Amino acid sequence: MANTIPWTLSHTQIAVEVVATIAFALSGVIEGARKRLDAVGICVVAGLAAFGGGTVRDILLDRRPLFWVQHADWVWALLALCIGAMLFMRARHLEPTERAMQWPDALGLGLFTALGTQIAIDAGMPSIIAVILGMVTAVFGGVLRDVVCNEIPRAFSDHRPYAICSFVGGWVMVLAHAADMPQWGALVAAAATATALRAASVAMDWRLPAWRAGGTGSDDVP
Repeated sequence: MANTIPWTLSHTQIAVEVVATIAFALSGVIEGARKRLDAVGICVVAGLAAFGGGTVRDILLDRRPLFWVQHADWVWALLALCIGAMLFMRARHLEPTERAMQWPDALGLGLFTALGTQIAIDAGMPSIIAVILGMVTAVFGGVLRDVVCNEIPRAFSDHRPYAICSFVGGWVMVLAHAADMPQWGALVAAAATATALRAASVAMDWRLPAWRAGGTGSDDVP
């Protein structure tokens, strides 16, 4: 039976979720603008990026109501953020680029990794499941964003570490929890680890090996 009792987060977790939601929403706005979507399309893409991973996490954990349904004010805040960002970019004649989208995406990745893993730990999940649910929280919003924008999700295709960064950050959270670190410290450590790894992979162009097609031995990345 679904757990219909409203669930609560600590003040630290709420702060992390707010910042992570804003970061992923901005990545969605930038990506929607890059694809020349209209205002409705940009808001939808931003919403998928911001809420998609947490929604999948809550469904897998059978948590009800979904976090953005329980906190409906966040939906209004998302709409305000989208409108404000679109007006700002138009007024400043800013040209959204893929690289600009990657920085808020890296921040959101780290924060949602930490938060998703912590929520799964609080729900009594085994360590490996908690880490996977942290990855789901962090990665699936970006996956849905890219799918709607008719892109192969960057998490699977750009060959820079992405889900791996989240995986490492999730284990930092598990180890911090096992060491009885204060919750805020564990969240900061896990988020900083995943964000720093992703930012470094973008800045230094770290690459994972590509699939060798046709037995030619070529693993060049376009």
